[in-house]
Amino acid sequence: MGILLIPWRNLRRKPLRTALMILVFAAGVAAVSALATLSTQVGDNLEAKMSAYGANILVTPKRESLHVSYGGMQLGDVSYDVGALNAEATVAAIRSIHHRDRLAAVAPKLALLAQVDGQSVGVIGVDFDQELRIKSYWWPEGEMPKEPFHVLAGAHAARALGLSPGSEVVLMDRPFVVAGVLNVTGGDDDNVIFADITALQDATGKPGAAHFVEIAALCAGCPIEDITDQLEAALPNAEVITMQQVVRERMMTVDFVQRLAAGISAVILLTACVMIGLSIFTSVNERIHEIGLLRALGFSKGSVFAVFSLEAVGMGLVAGVLGQIGGMFASERLAGLVGLGDAAIATFDPLHFVLALVVVPLLAALAALPPALKAARVEPSQALVML
Repeated sequence: MGILLIPWRNLRRKPLRTALMILVFAAGVAAVSALATLSTQVGDNLEAKMSAYGANILVTPKRESLHVSYGGMQLGDVSYDVGALNAEATVAAIRSIHHRDRLAAVAPKLALLAQVDGQSVGVIGVDFDQELRIKSYWWPEGEMPKEPFHVLAGAHAARALGLSPGSEVVLMDRPFVVAGVLNVTGGDDDNVIFADITALQDATGKPGAAHFVEIAALCAGCPIEDITDQLEAALPNAEVITMQQVVRERMMTVDFVQRLAAGISAVILLTACVMIGLSIFTSVNERIHEIGLLRALGFSKGSVFAVFSLEAVGMGLVAGVLGQIGGMFASERLAGLVGLGDAAIATFDPLHFVLALVVVPLLAALAALPPALKAARVEPSQALVML
Protein backbone atom coordinates (compact mmCIF):
# COMPACT_ATOMS: atom_id res chain seq x y z
CA MET A 1 0.00 0.00 0.00
CA GLY A 2 2.95 2.32 0.79
CA ILE A 3 4.17 2.44 -2.78
CA LEU A 4 0.72 3.60 -3.90
CA LEU A 5 0.33 6.23 -1.17
CA ILE A 6 3.73 7.85 -1.71
CA PRO A 7 2.94 9.21 -5.24
CA TRP A 8 -0.42 10.54 -4.00
CA ARG A 9 1.23 12.33 -1.05
CA ASN A 10 3.96 13.72 -3.29
CA LEU A 11 1.38 15.16 -5.69
CA ARG A 12 -0.49 16.75 -2.78
CA ARG A 13 2.67 18.26 -1.35
CA LYS A 14 2.83 20.95 -4.07
CA PRO A 15 -0.77 21.24 -5.29
CA LEU A 16 -0.17 24.37 -7.38
CA ARG A 17 2.58 22.77 -9.47
CA THR A 18 0.60 19.53 -9.77
CA ALA A 19 -2.52 21.41 -10.88
CA LEU A 20 -0.49 23.45 -13.38
CA MET A 21 1.06 20.33 -14.93
CA ILE A 22 -2.32 18.61 -15.14
CA LEU A 23 -3.87 21.69 -16.77
CA VAL A 24 -1.02 21.96 -19.28
CA PHE A 25 -1.32 18.30 -20.21
CA ALA A 26 -5.14 18.49 -20.26
CA ALA A 27 -4.96 21.51 -22.58
CA GLY A 28 -2.74 19.53 -24.94
CA VAL A 29 -5.09 16.55 -24.87
CA ALA A 30 -8.10 18.85 -25.43
CA ALA A 31 -6.38 20.48 -28.41
CA VAL A 32 -5.52 17.11 -29.94
CA SER A 33 -9.04 15.76 -29.34
CA ALA A 34 -10.65 18.87 -30.81
CA LEU A 35 -8.34 18.87 -33.84
CA ALA A 36 -8.97 15.17 -34.50
CA THR A 37 -12.74 15.65 -34.38
CA LEU A 38 -12.59 18.87 -36.37
CA SER A 39 -10.34 17.43 -39.08
CA THR A 40 -12.81 14.58 -39.61
CA GLN A 41 -15.74 16.99 -39.77
CA VAL A 42 -13.88 19.37 -42.08
CA GLY A 43 -12.80 16.49 -44.33
CA ASP A 44 -16.33 15.14 -44.63
CA ASN A 45 -17.79 18.61 -45.14
CA LEU A 46 -15.14 19.54 -47.70
CA GLU A 47 -15.66 16.37 -49.69
CA ALA A 48 -19.45 16.76 -49.56
CA LYS A 49 -19.05 20.25 -51.00
CA MET A 50 -16.62 19.05 -53.66
CA SER A 51 -19.03 16.26 -54.64
CA ALA A 52 -21.44 19.02 -55.65
CA TYR A 53 -19.06 19.86 -58.51
CA GLY A 54 -19.20 16.58 -60.37
CA ALA A 55 -19.55 12.82 -60.17
CA ASN A 56 -16.67 10.43 -59.62
CA ILE A 57 -18.28 7.10 -60.61
CA LEU A 58 -20.03 6.28 -63.90
CA VAL A 59 -22.35 3.31 -64.46
CA THR A 60 -23.04 2.33 -68.10
CA PRO A 61 -24.55 -0.71 -69.84
CA LYS A 62 -22.04 -3.51 -70.32
CA ARG A 63 -20.76 -3.54 -73.90
CA GLU A 64 -19.87 -6.64 -75.88
CA SER A 65 -17.30 -6.16 -78.64
CA LEU A 66 -16.20 -8.32 -81.56
CA HIS A 67 -12.84 -8.07 -83.27
CA VAL A 68 -13.47 -8.14 -87.04
CA SER A 69 -10.93 -9.00 -89.74
CA TYR A 70 -11.38 -10.13 -93.34
CA GLY A 71 -8.84 -11.21 -95.91
CA GLY A 72 -5.98 -10.38 -93.59
CA MET A 73 -7.24 -6.81 -93.12
CA GLN A 74 -8.03 -5.69 -89.59
CA LEU A 75 -11.42 -3.97 -89.57
CA GLY A 76 -11.31 -3.06 -85.86
CA ASP A 77 -13.62 -3.77 -82.95
CA VAL A 78 -17.39 -3.60 -83.34
CA SER A 79 -19.66 -3.11 -80.32
CA TYR A 80 -22.91 -5.02 -80.28
CA ASP A 81 -25.74 -5.72 -77.87
CA VAL A 82 -25.41 -2.19 -76.44
CA GLY A 83 -28.69 -1.58 -74.65
CA ALA A 84 -29.97 0.75 -71.98
CA LEU A 85 -30.16 0.49 -68.24
CA ASN A 86 -33.40 0.17 -66.32
CA ALA A 87 -33.20 3.43 -64.40
CA GLU A 88 -35.39 2.46 -61.45
CA ALA A 89 -33.82 -0.97 -60.95
CA THR A 90 -30.28 0.39 -61.38
CA VAL A 91 -30.79 3.19 -58.87
CA ALA A 92 -32.37 0.75 -56.40
CA ALA A 93 -29.40 -1.62 -56.75
CA ILE A 94 -26.94 1.23 -56.25
CA ARG A 95 -28.80 2.38 -53.14
CA SER A 96 -28.67 -1.14 -51.70
CA ILE A 97 -24.87 -1.45 -51.35
CA HIS A 98 -23.22 -1.61 -47.94
CA HIS A 99 -21.64 1.85 -48.24
CA ARG A 100 -24.83 3.50 -49.51
CA ASP A 101 -24.45 6.19 -46.85
CA ARG A 102 -21.33 7.37 -48.72
CA LEU A 103 -23.32 8.11 -51.90
CA ALA A 104 -24.07 11.83 -52.05
CA ALA A 105 -26.01 11.63 -55.33
CA VAL A 106 -27.20 9.01 -57.83
CA ALA A 107 -28.20 10.72 -61.08
CA PRO A 108 -29.58 8.61 -63.99
CA LYS A 109 -29.49 10.14 -67.47
CA LEU A 110 -31.14 9.49 -70.83
CA ALA A 111 -29.25 11.12 -73.73
CA LEU A 112 -31.06 11.68 -77.06
CA LEU A 113 -30.78 13.78 -80.21
CA ALA A 114 -33.75 15.93 -81.21
CA GLN A 115 -34.62 18.30 -84.04
CA VAL A 116 -35.72 21.82 -83.14
CA ASP A 117 -36.55 24.12 -86.08
CA GLY A 118 -34.35 22.02 -88.34
CA GLN A 119 -31.39 22.10 -85.98
CA SER A 120 -30.03 19.11 -84.10
CA VAL A 121 -29.68 19.48 -80.35
CA GLY A 122 -28.84 17.07 -77.57
CA VAL A 123 -31.57 16.45 -75.01
CA ILE A 124 -30.58 14.97 -71.66
CA GLY A 125 -33.20 13.46 -69.40
CA VAL A 126 -32.23 13.93 -65.75
CA ASP A 127 -33.61 13.68 -62.24
CA PHE A 128 -33.29 17.37 -61.36
CA ASP A 129 -33.23 16.77 -57.61
CA GLN A 130 -30.21 14.44 -57.88
CA GLU A 131 -28.59 16.46 -60.66
CA LEU A 132 -28.48 19.59 -58.53
CA ARG A 133 -26.58 17.66 -55.85
CA ILE A 134 -23.82 17.05 -58.39
CA LYS A 135 -24.01 20.43 -60.14
CA SER A 136 -24.55 23.05 -57.49
CA TYR A 137 -22.86 25.55 -59.84
CA TRP A 138 -25.97 25.62 -62.05
CA TRP A 139 -27.37 29.12 -61.87
CA PRO A 140 -30.13 29.73 -64.43
CA GLU A 141 -31.75 32.83 -65.76
CA GLY A 142 -35.37 32.18 -64.88
CA GLU A 143 -35.93 29.23 -62.55
CA MET A 144 -35.19 25.55 -62.20
CA PRO A 145 -37.77 23.19 -63.74
CA LYS A 146 -40.59 22.40 -61.29
CA GLU A 147 -42.98 20.54 -63.57
CA PRO A 148 -42.47 17.45 -65.79
CA PHE A 149 -43.01 19.53 -68.95
CA HIS A 150 -40.40 22.14 -67.97
CA VAL A 151 -36.90 22.08 -69.47
CA LEU A 152 -33.61 23.81 -68.74
CA ALA A 153 -31.61 25.07 -71.73
CA GLY A 154 -27.83 25.39 -71.86
CA ALA A 155 -26.48 28.85 -72.68
CA HIS A 156 -25.18 28.03 -76.19
CA ALA A 157 -28.17 25.85 -77.08
CA ALA A 158 -30.59 28.60 -76.03
CA ARG A 159 -28.71 31.18 -78.10
CA ALA A 160 -28.65 28.95 -81.19
CA LEU A 161 -32.36 28.11 -80.94
CA GLY A 162 -33.53 31.53 -79.79
CA LEU A 163 -34.87 30.23 -76.48
CA SER A 164 -35.51 32.25 -73.33
CA PRO A 165 -37.38 31.63 -70.07
CA GLY A 166 -41.05 31.06 -70.88
CA SER A 167 -40.42 29.97 -74.49
CA GLU A 168 -42.11 26.86 -75.85
CA VAL A 169 -40.08 24.18 -77.58
CA VAL A 170 -41.20 20.94 -79.22
CA LEU A 171 -39.06 17.91 -78.37
CA MET A 172 -39.93 14.44 -79.63
CA ASP A 173 -43.29 15.79 -80.84
CA ARG A 174 -44.11 16.94 -77.30
CA PRO A 175 -44.46 20.59 -76.24
CA PHE A 176 -42.19 21.73 -73.40
CA VAL A 177 -41.73 25.08 -71.65
CA VAL A 178 -38.28 26.57 -71.03
CA ALA A 179 -38.24 27.24 -67.28
CA GLY A 180 -34.73 28.68 -67.30
CA VAL A 181 -31.54 29.19 -69.29
CA LEU A 182 -28.24 28.22 -67.67
CA ASN A 183 -25.49 30.76 -67.38
CA VAL A 184 -22.32 29.74 -69.23
CA THR A 185 -20.65 26.83 -67.41
CA GLY A 186 -17.75 26.31 -69.80
CA GLY A 187 -18.64 22.63 -70.25
CA ASP A 188 -20.91 20.31 -72.21
CA ASP A 189 -23.93 21.56 -70.27
CA ASP A 190 -23.91 24.73 -72.39
CA ASN A 191 -24.76 22.84 -75.60
CA VAL A 192 -27.77 20.73 -74.56
CA ILE A 193 -31.28 20.93 -73.18
CA PHE A 194 -32.15 19.22 -69.91
CA ALA A 195 -35.58 17.67 -69.41
CA ASP A 196 -37.24 15.56 -66.74
CA ILE A 197 -36.10 11.98 -67.37
CA THR A 198 -39.57 10.48 -66.82
CA ALA A 199 -41.20 12.94 -69.24
CA LEU A 200 -38.50 12.24 -71.83
CA GLN A 201 -38.91 8.47 -71.42
CA ASP A 202 -42.64 8.82 -72.05
CA ALA A 203 -42.11 11.11 -75.05
CA THR A 204 -39.73 8.64 -76.73
CA GLY A 205 -41.58 5.46 -75.80
CA LYS A 206 -38.67 4.25 -73.65
CA PRO A 207 -40.21 3.90 -70.20
CA GLY A 208 -37.65 3.35 -67.45
CA ALA A 209 -34.64 3.65 -69.80
CA ALA A 210 -31.35 5.33 -68.89
CA HIS A 211 -28.13 5.40 -70.88
CA PHE A 212 -25.86 5.93 -67.87
CA VAL A 213 -25.88 6.84 -64.18
CA GLU A 214 -23.52 9.33 -62.55
CA ILE A 215 -22.64 8.83 -58.88
CA ALA A 216 -21.02 11.27 -56.48
CA ALA A 217 -19.39 9.11 -53.80
CA LEU A 218 -17.77 10.43 -50.64
CA CYS A 219 -14.39 8.72 -50.40
CA ALA A 220 -13.21 9.96 -47.00
CA GLY A 221 -14.99 7.21 -45.06
CA CYS A 222 -13.78 4.27 -47.12
CA PRO A 223 -11.61 3.55 -50.18
CA ILE A 224 -13.29 4.23 -53.51
CA GLU A 225 -12.29 0.69 -54.55
CA ASP A 226 -14.63 -0.73 -51.88
CA ILE A 227 -17.58 1.23 -53.27
CA THR A 228 -16.68 0.21 -56.83
CA ASP A 229 -16.48 -3.48 -55.87
CA GLN A 230 -19.87 -3.31 -54.17
CA LEU A 231 -21.41 -1.58 -57.20
CA GLU A 232 -20.00 -4.21 -59.55
CA ALA A 233 -21.45 -6.96 -57.37
CA ALA A 234 -24.86 -5.24 -57.27
CA LEU A 235 -24.84 -4.51 -61.04
CA PRO A 236 -23.45 -7.61 -62.81
CA ASN A 237 -24.87 -6.49 -66.18
CA ALA A 238 -23.43 -2.98 -66.02
CA GLU A 239 -19.97 -1.48 -66.28
CA VAL A 240 -18.73 0.60 -63.34
CA ILE A 241 -16.08 3.20 -64.20
CA THR A 242 -14.18 5.16 -61.55
CA MET A 243 -12.98 8.62 -62.53
CA GLN A 244 -9.60 8.17 -60.84
CA GLN A 245 -8.29 11.69 -61.42
CA VAL A 246 -11.34 13.25 -59.75
CA VAL A 247 -11.07 10.83 -56.83
CA ARG A 248 -7.34 11.45 -56.38
CA GLU A 249 -7.75 15.23 -56.37
CA ARG A 250 -10.52 15.06 -53.77
CA MET A 251 -8.66 12.62 -51.55
CA MET A 252 -5.46 14.70 -51.75
CA THR A 253 -7.38 17.72 -50.45
CA VAL A 254 -9.04 15.76 -47.64
CA ASP A 255 -5.79 13.98 -46.73
CA PHE A 256 -3.93 17.30 -46.57
CA VAL A 257 -6.39 18.64 -43.99
CA GLN A 258 -6.10 15.48 -41.89
CA ARG A 259 -2.29 15.32 -42.16
CA LEU A 260 -2.04 18.97 -41.13
CA ALA A 261 -4.21 18.31 -38.07
CA ALA A 262 -2.14 15.22 -37.21
CA GLY A 263 1.10 17.20 -37.46
CA ILE A 264 -0.16 19.99 -35.21
CA SER A 265 -1.49 17.42 -32.73
CA ALA A 266 1.89 15.67 -32.59
CA VAL A 267 3.69 18.95 -31.82
CA ILE A 268 1.18 19.82 -29.08
CA LEU A 269 1.45 16.37 -27.47
CA LEU A 270 5.25 16.43 -27.65
CA THR A 271 5.31 19.82 -25.94
CA ALA A 272 2.97 18.60 -23.19
CA CYS A 273 5.09 15.48 -22.66
CA VAL A 274 8.26 17.58 -22.38
CA MET A 275 6.54 19.74 -19.75
CA ILE A 276 5.60 16.64 -17.74
CA GLY A 277 9.13 15.26 -18.04
CA LEU A 278 10.71 18.54 -16.88
CA SER A 279 8.32 18.68 -13.93
CA ILE A 280 9.28 15.17 -12.83
CA PHE A 281 12.98 16.00 -13.34
CA THR A 282 12.59 19.02 -11.04
CA SER A 283 10.81 16.89 -8.48
CA VAL A 284 13.59 14.28 -8.56
CA ASN A 285 16.31 16.92 -8.07
CA GLU A 286 14.42 18.44 -5.14
CA ARG A 287 13.91 15.09 -3.42
CA ILE A 288 17.30 13.41 -3.84
CA HIS A 289 17.73 13.02 -0.07
CA GLU A 290 14.21 11.60 0.29
CA ILE A 291 14.93 9.09 -2.45
CA GLY A 292 18.16 8.14 -0.68
CA LEU A 293 16.25 7.60 2.57
CA LEU A 294 13.73 5.40 0.78
CA ARG A 295 16.59 3.35 -0.62
CA ALA A 296 18.14 3.14 2.86
CA LEU A 297 14.80 1.94 4.27
CA GLY A 298 14.82 -0.97 1.83
CA PHE A 299 13.02 0.36 -1.25
CA SER A 300 14.43 -1.24 -4.38
CA LYS A 301 15.38 0.64 -7.53
CA GLY A 302 12.24 -0.73 -9.15
CA SER A 303 10.08 0.62 -6.31
CA VAL A 304 11.58 4.10 -6.61
CA PHE A 305 11.11 3.97 -10.38
CA ALA A 306 7.48 2.94 -9.85
CA VAL A 307 6.84 5.85 -7.45
CA PHE A 308 7.73 8.50 -10.03
CA SER A 309 6.09 6.60 -12.88
CA LEU A 310 2.85 6.38 -10.88
CA GLU A 311 2.97 10.13 -10.26
CA ALA A 312 3.10 10.71 -14.01
CA VAL A 313 0.38 8.13 -14.70
CA GLY A 314 -1.88 9.75 -12.08
CA MET A 315 -1.47 13.17 -13.70
CA GLY A 316 -2.02 11.57 -17.10
CA LEU A 317 -5.30 9.95 -16.04
CA VAL A 318 -6.73 13.21 -14.71
CA ALA A 319 -5.45 15.14 -17.74
CA GLY A 320 -6.93 12.54 -20.09
CA VAL A 321 -10.41 12.85 -18.56
CA LEU A 322 -10.33 16.67 -18.43
CA GLY A 323 -8.78 16.94 -21.88
CA GLN A 324 -11.29 14.64 -23.54
CA ILE A 325 -14.24 16.52 -22.03
CA GLY A 326 -12.68 19.87 -22.91
CA GLY A 327 -11.85 18.71 -26.44
CA MET A 328 -15.43 17.58 -27.01
CA PHE A 329 -16.81 21.06 -26.30
CA ALA A 330 -13.87 22.81 -27.97
CA SER A 331 -14.52 20.91 -31.20
CA GLU A 332 -18.14 22.09 -31.13
CA ARG A 333 -17.02 25.67 -30.68
CA LEU A 334 -14.38 25.46 -33.42
CA ALA A 335 -16.78 23.76 -35.83
CA GLY A 336 -19.20 26.65 -35.35
CA LEU A 337 -16.42 29.18 -35.95
CA VAL A 338 -15.38 27.60 -39.26
CA GLY A 339 -18.99 27.42 -40.42
CA LEU A 340 -19.70 23.69 -40.34
CA GLY A 341 -23.29 24.32 -39.26
CA ASP A 342 -25.02 21.09 -38.21
CA ALA A 343 -21.65 19.40 -37.69
CA ALA A 344 -20.99 21.75 -34.76
CA ILE A 345 -22.59 19.46 -32.15
CA ALA A 346 -20.68 18.05 -29.18
CA THR A 347 -21.01 14.26 -29.12
CA PHE A 348 -19.59 11.81 -26.59
CA ASP A 349 -17.58 9.03 -28.20
CA PRO A 350 -16.91 6.18 -25.72
CA LEU A 351 -14.10 4.81 -27.90
CA HIS A 352 -12.24 8.13 -27.90
CA PHE A 353 -12.75 8.43 -24.14
CA VAL A 354 -11.32 4.97 -23.45
CA LEU A 355 -8.47 5.67 -25.88
CA ALA A 356 -7.63 8.86 -24.00
CA LEU A 357 -7.60 6.99 -20.67
CA VAL A 358 -5.11 4.50 -22.11
CA VAL A 359 -2.89 6.62 -24.37
CA VAL A 360 -2.52 9.76 -22.23
CA PRO A 361 -1.26 7.97 -19.06
CA LEU A 362 1.04 5.91 -21.27
CA LEU A 363 2.50 9.08 -22.81
CA ALA A 364 2.89 10.58 -19.34
CA ALA A 365 4.74 7.46 -18.18
CA LEU A 366 7.04 7.64 -21.22
CA ALA A 367 7.71 11.32 -20.53
CA ALA A 368 8.60 10.44 -16.92
CA LEU A 369 10.90 7.60 -17.96
CA PRO A 370 14.24 9.55 -17.94
CA PRO A 371 13.68 11.27 -14.55
CA ALA A 372 12.29 8.05 -13.03
CA LEU A 373 15.42 6.18 -14.16
CA LYS A 374 17.56 8.93 -12.66
CA ALA A 375 15.69 8.59 -9.36
CA ALA A 376 16.11 4.81 -9.40
CA ARG A 377 19.90 5.19 -9.69
CA VAL A 378 20.16 7.26 -6.49
CA GLU A 379 22.19 5.41 -3.84
CA PRO A 380 21.39 5.47 -0.07
CA SER A 381 24.75 7.10 0.63
CA GLN A 382 23.64 10.26 -1.21
CA ALA A 383 21.02 10.90 1.46
CA LEU A 384 23.70 10.69 4.19
CA VAL A 385 25.97 13.09 2.29
CA MET A 386 23.18 15.66 1.96
CA LEU A 387 22.22 15.30 5.64
